[in-house]
This record gives sequence, C-alpha cells and structure tokens, in this order.
Amino acid sequence: MRIDMVKGQRTPEEIPKVMQLAYDLTRKDLGVPEDDRFQVVTQHESYEMKLMDAGLGINRSDDVILFQILSTPRTMGQKKFYCKDMVEAFGREMNMRPEDVMIVFATNHAEDWSFGHGKQQFLDGEL
Repeated sequence: MRIDMVKGQRTPEEIPKVMQLAYDLTRKDLGVPEDDRFQVVTQHESYEMKLMDAGLGINRSDDVILFQILSTPRTMGQKKFYCKDMVEAFGREMNMRPEDVMIVFATNHAEDWSFGHGKQQFLDGEL
C-alpha cells in the first residue's frame, strides 16, 4: 500500500494511526492475512499533488490522502465495501471528509512478488 499525503497535514503521531487504520481495514475487508503488511508513506509539498476529480465535482483539500492498493485480484463487492468502509472509518477516526479519501486498486499476481533473496516465494512454495 502506498499512502500519499501533503507534508505537514499530519503529526508524526497521526501517521502511524493512518497506517494502522488502513491495515486493519485491509485485513478485515479484503481478507489480507496478519503480517501481510507492506505500507509506504510519502509526504509531498501541496504543489506536488494534483488529484483532480475527473469532472465529478469533488472538492479536495490539502487533507487528502491517496491510498494505492497493490493486491492480487479482489471481487468487485470487496472493493466497493472496502472503499465505503475506508471513508467511514477515516471520517470517524481521523475526522476526514469523504472527499479527501481517494483509493486506487492495482492488481498483480503471485508471480509479480519477490520478498527478498531474489526468490519468488509464492512460486517457490515458501508462501
């Protein structure tokens, strides 16, 4: 999971909370196993993030967070529920507006992963 946000919008204490909440929801809604956690937070100057709305009339603020989920294929139902759950949870726990929670799924497969040592652990039977 890549988590992109505007620099200075969150305190050093809030960033791990964002990460934990996203991880917990990913486990609950997408069935990700415990310890299957790969998250990278990148903070950008506000002028380095331009997240338009594709003509939908969504007015984002500098509080926006872009969650990029790299995952093996998930059902449409799982994705829809996850997006709804993320918006509700981040509104409740982080006081974020629904307009400022943006989620993008990218699909990959077992053969696309190497966790280290130059091996493809899914294909080699280690996972």
